[in-house]
Parts: sequence; C-alpha cells; structure tokens
Amino acid sequence: MDYTELAQNIKQWGKELGFQKVGICDVDLSAHEKPLQDWLDAGYHGEMDWMARHGMMRARPDELHPGTLRVISVRMDYLPPEAHFASNLNNPSQAYISRYALGRDYHKLVRNQLKKLGQKIEKEVGQLGFRPFVDSAPILERPLAEKAGLGWVGKHSLLLDANAGSWFFLGELLVDIPLPTDVAQEEQCGKCVACITSCPTGAIVAPGVVDARLCISYLTIEFAGVIPEELRPKLGNRIYGCDDCQLVCPWNRESEITKQPDFHRKSIFESPDLIYLFNWTEEEFMKKMEGSAIRRIGHLQWLRNISIAMGNAPYSPAIIEALEKRQGLSETLDIHIQWALTQQQSQNSEQGVSTKKTQRLIRIIEKGLPRDA
Repeated sequence: MDYTELAQNIKQWGKELGFQKVGICDVDLSAHEKPLQDWLDAGYHGEMDWMARHGMMRARPDELHPGTLRVISVRMDYLPPEAHFASNLNNPSQAYISRYALGRDYHKLVRNQLKKLGQKIEKEVGQLGFRPFVDSAPILERPLAEKAGLGWVGKHSLLLDANAGSWFFLGELLVDIPLPTDVAQEEQCGKCVACITSCPTGAIVAPGVVDARLCISYLTIEFAGVIPEELRPKLGNRIYGCDDCQLVCPWNRESEITKQPDFHRKSIFESPDLIYLFNWTEEEFMKKMEGSAIRRIGHLQWLRNISIAMGNAPYSPAIIEALEKRQGLSETLDIHIQWALTQQQSQNSEQGVSTKKTQRLIRIIEKGLPRDA
C-alpha cells in the first residue's frame, strides 16, 4: 500500500465531502497532559464533570479507540452569510446568538461526512478500524488539529488558520493505518491580545487558558444553575454563546462564508426580539429549535438566559409584563426573573430622575429667555 498516495487521496475525498481542510497526525499528545491536569486542578472546567471523568484518556486517542495509529483531522467552515454581528450586539432589545448555532446542529452533519470518509478509505484498503468523533468523546480536538497542520491554538484557546480565521467546526477520524503525518503550523498571534482584553467577563485568564466559570458560552450553554449576579450585567443580550473573542481577532477579517446551506441563519433569528423569544411555550421552543444545537439546553435554561438579557435591556413595560407572567415555573428561573425585574425598575427610576432634571433645566432656561423668544 502506497500510504503517501492514500493520504493525498484522503485529503481530496475530504474536500469532496465538504471539508475545507484535512490533515493527519500521530496520537502522541503527551506534551498536553500536564497543562490539561493543571487546568482541571484549577477548577477551570466548572461543573463540566465529564471533562475530568476520563482522566488522561482525553490526551490518548489510542486508549479511546484501541489500535489507533493516526488521527485524520478535518475542518468545516460555518460562518453564515449576513452574519449581522454588530446589529445584534448593538441592539439590546434583540438577542445575540453565537454564529455557530444560527443554523442546523453541526454534530450529525460533520459526523456523517466523517463516516463516509472512513468508508471510502476502507473500500480502498480492504479492512480498516476507524471511528469518527465530533464533540462526542473525551479527545483533545484542537491540539490534534494543530498537530495535523490545520492551524494553531490562539490565545482564546480556539484554533486559528491564517486563511480562514476561526469560524469553523472540527472533527476527527481515528484510523489504524500508518499514514504519513503533516507538519504543524507555527503560532502567529504574536503580541496581539485583542481576544483577552475584549472578553466581557475576563474569562481568558492567560494565553490559551480559559476559566469556563467566567465564560459566557459556558454560562449560557453548559451551566444550568444560578448565574452569579455580578456576571449577569456582563452577559448583555448574549442568550446563547458568545463570539466576542472571535469578532476582534484580526485573522477573522477575511474569513470565507460557509458553503454549507445547513449552517445559514434560521429565518426565526432574522430579528430575534427578546420578548418574542421569551414568550415561546415549551412546545413552541422544542418545535422551532428542532434540528438546532440550542435545543439541548431546554426551555427553562432558554428562559433563564433571555430573562438576564431582558434585565439588561432598556426599560420597557412590555418586558416587565412578560417577565411577571413567567414567574413560578422554577426556583432557578424565578431568581433571574426577580433580578431582571429589579434591573428594569431601577432603569425606570433613573429614567424618571433624568426626565425631571431635563424638565427642570428647560424651565430654568425658559425663565431666562425674552418673552418673545
């Protein structure tokens, strides 16, 4: 078997299956074991117990799938056309949803294409032990992708590519054949710290190290409990995920739009009004979020996230009415609704004081004006 030719064919087949880049690496991630353990020991994984549950298997692909010799790492771009980044973030009455979640859930799509790639290789070599993964197993996907030449891990801990930025999904195909490996890219962030300084909650505690307990993506997606009160104002109108560290990254300025229609924005997210989204019943939420990654957080967490955004929105009697109607569904939700109501009432009081000051100033000015002015 000419493995060099096979590797070239695999990369071509991968592109035909919709992957923008394909790389190959060995399974040695021993250099990442200590940093992983240090991250876990610091408690940066928050309540994601599954991050620690499998020990160092995350850094040992051959333990995850015995017999693995190589990892085929793939990239699929997801940036949708008309991403509307600024318009959503700058409109506090609308919800901001991370760009990756605007379309269909990527897990099945990427995994199915990886499975097809595995079957294509198996047909070529006769017998192949392979297993595809897309966020579905304890595996360090970004260090593997970095080793396979797909990019480098940036200071925000995401993978970066000089030509594609970071708006892409990753997937892995573990195989038991000795394919030639690719060369890792050099880190190209240099002295840039834009992602670190722009993080709303200061979650990037060191280059490449994220404290999930402070990360808005973790708080709105992975964490189902009571969000610390001091962090709620910093969430702004971000109800599912956060893209801030990617939005300021210089490497994302020239990112290409996805070629996958499934990743395009759902029509219901064209103008995602907070009150409209908050008023969905559980049945409506499940129906409208069918096929979406958002569906897995459930209706109550969806409402929790939106209630915080409503507390951060400008004063509105309609928001107060919507919040009051949702009370009593759960203790956790009620805590956030009460906070949001207090925020709204506070804004109303401040607005009232500001209006009175303005009216008083107008009266003073009018007294000093000539009668015919």
